[in-house]
Amino acid sequence: MLAKALSACVTGVDASVVEVEVDISSKGLPHFSMVGLPDAAVKESKDRIKAALKNIGFNFPLKQITVNLAPADLKKEGSSFDLPIAVGIVAAEEVIQKNNLADFIIAGELSLDGRIKPVRGALPMALEAKRLGLRGVIMPMENISEAAVVDSIEVYGMESLPEVIEFLGGIKQREPHRVDIETLMNSSSVYEDDFSDIKGQEHAKRAMEVAAAGSHNILMVGPPGSGKTMLAKRLPTILPPMIFDEALETTKIHSVAGLLDSSQPLLAVRPFRSPHHTISDVALIGGGQFPKPGEVSLAHHGILFLDELPEFKRNVLEVLRQPLENGSVTVSRAVASATYPAQFVLVSAMNPCPCGYLGDSRHQCTCTPAMINRYRSRVSGPLMDRIDLHIEVPAVPYKELSTDSAGEKSSSIRMRVGVARQRQLMRFRDEKIFANGQMKTRHIKKFCKLTDDAHGLLDNAMHKFGLSARAYSRILKVSRTIADLEASDMIHSSHIAEAIQYRTLDRGQQE
Repeated sequence: MLAKALSACVTGVDASVVEVEVDISSKGLPHFSMVGLPDAAVKESKDRIKAALKNIGFNFPLKQITVNLAPADLKKEGSSFDLPIAVGIVAAEEVIQKNNLADFIIAGELSLDGRIKPVRGALPMALEAKRLGLRGVIMPMENISEAAVVDSIEVYGMESLPEVIEFLGGIKQREPHRVDIETLMNSSSVYEDDFSDIKGQEHAKRAMEVAAAGSHNILMVGPPGSGKTMLAKRLPTILPPMIFDEALETTKIHSVAGLLDSSQPLLAVRPFRSPHHTISDVALIGGGQFPKPGEVSLAHHGILFLDELPEFKRNVLEVLRQPLENGSVTVSRAVASATYPAQFVLVSAMNPCPCGYLGDSRHQCTCTPAMINRYRSRVSGPLMDRIDLHIEVPAVPYKELSTDSAGEKSSSIRMRVGVARQRQLMRFRDEKIFANGQMKTRHIKKFCKLTDDAHGLLDNAMHKFGLSARAYSRILKVSRTIADLEASDMIHSSHIAEAIQYRTLDRGQQE
């Protein structure tokens, strides 16, 4: 007899439906074969399925069993096909009705005793079920909250194979799992850190506000212990709150990577990723034999923080150029090609010199000019070209550290950032960008209108500091954001003057 069930496999961050066809024939010797480009984990499922069916009291058929995973040219990986194959075998033996199987996407890994274990990519599978107009999905109990984030479909959580058989056979009815999206968004969008924790560093905090308002990449230069990491960790708290679509897209990536906690089915806070400087290029950008998202994709709609920037391998830093430019990453391998979204704000930090104490009044710098140049040249020009703000973060004096007064709260800064972002969304409503940091040359010419005083100041700065053409474009983009924070349509000289202050390394090369 022939039975068909629906499952899904994940490619990139999206799911594709896989038709699980099970044919059982009494002719010939008993045999279990599986076709349709299964990987090792899928091939091993036949042993798990045999044991699971036997241990729940089902007489496993000693016949020729052929399982086809269609489409046959799509590589199948993972253990999520255990449950649909087992259900297909039971249906082919006419224990349950076959017509129910076409209504659901079924996924789950089987234990030898018939229990169902969680799988990766439950959210993309639920979204695919909705796109195809299916009734719903049947998932492991640990995955149901994640899948139930998708509306208009029914999500059923199962703990064991007998429960699935009883449900599909009509023996036992169950209620679909529901979640309240608004409650989930509100309960998940709480940040533990706050800008009020930072003592001093008013110049750096202002630069962080500008970076958040215009989605600008930023580089902090300062001695050890000056607060660079503290500032970076608090940048997500002043970014605009995530909307549901952004949260859904970010959750999909973490679901595919297997990093989603069952207690937090929806990521409503901006992700903050801080990989160690020993990371490989594949781990940063994504890939592997079967492509998986890397750190740049896990930071989608959030922050990618690279501490000790010059300590990263040069080839690792160079792979950042594509996602910083395009907002996505395409990973091509022999077996598959996948595109992952990677729209993030790059926050990086470095010491001013190898010993870390150049310009620090409390410590003696032991580095020669040649050592300093060699240290800074580890970060290539093309990568620096994509960083809009360079700021100095000096050591905080004891007087400021010991004060009891708290700084401005993140909520107050976020309000100003939100107003500036709304101005940009209105400005770019006919463009394919949403923030000043994404402006190209044609956008700069169109939207960066300077007053006569601003023109004169920028002309003087270009000559005095010997600024390059790329620094000129960056100054205009940052000054546009500063003007937006002040609700100004024109860019004034005060906006240009502040933007020039955020080009520390460009000025330092000429001074």
